[in-house]
Amino acid sequence: MDGGVRHRWDVAPREAVALQRELARQVRVEPLRRPVRLVAGADCAFPRGTGRIVAAAVLCDARTLEVIASAHLARPCEFPYVPGLLSFREAPALIEAVRALPSRPDLLMCDGQGPAHPRRLGLASHVGLWLDLPTIGVAKSRLCGRHRPVGQTRRCQVRLRDGHELIGAVVRTRTAVKPVYVSVGHRIDLAGAVHWVLRCARRYRLPEPTRQADLMVRALSRRRAEG
Repeated sequence: MDGGVRHRWDVAPREAVALQRELARQVRVEPLRRPVRLVAGADCAFPRGTGRIVAAAVLCDARTLEVIASAHLARPCEFPYVPGLLSFREAPALIEAVRALPSRPDLLMCDGQGPAHPRRLGLASHVGLWLDLPTIGVAKSRLCGRHRPVGQTRRCQVRLRDGHELIGAVVRTRTAVKPVYVSVGHRIDLAGAVHWVLRCARRYRLPEPTRQADLMVRALSRRRAEG
């Protein structure tokens, strides 16, 4: 399904940091090259007390946002919690869930960052590089960078910068509701990323593909925690 980067996941934190710096140079920021007909969202959760990660991917029609298919899995969580290295903890399960979809998406949205990360390689970029897919990071909170206040109405946006470097955008997807933090994952530019986030966030704060994936992992996590 993919022909992206490859490396071992069972690495020490110090080696993971070096890999992030190396992989960040391979992220491609460019306009989408093909029409988007299928858009997917991916998310994960860690059911309390299980030592496992639950991941889900949801495939939607890009025009209607109707859910076409979904896939989910649970696997042991093998990488420790280390701030700034969450993609080594989460990406393997997310990649497996996306691969389990019946069709390859034209665009993938991840609940995480792209270059809006201290080493410019958040979850969305890591997954995008591995799957060689156009990928967008849509995060609920800021990991790094600074920005001006965002207007209160839908579609208002400001740039997210770290020093003089543009690393993302802060976008209001619903009037008077907290904004989301949008960044390039891989094989898309920031304008395209913002466009698709707004296009897919028609009724809720989160774009529909990631919202559906979030709902799925929450339900799966509850069942595993209770069972």
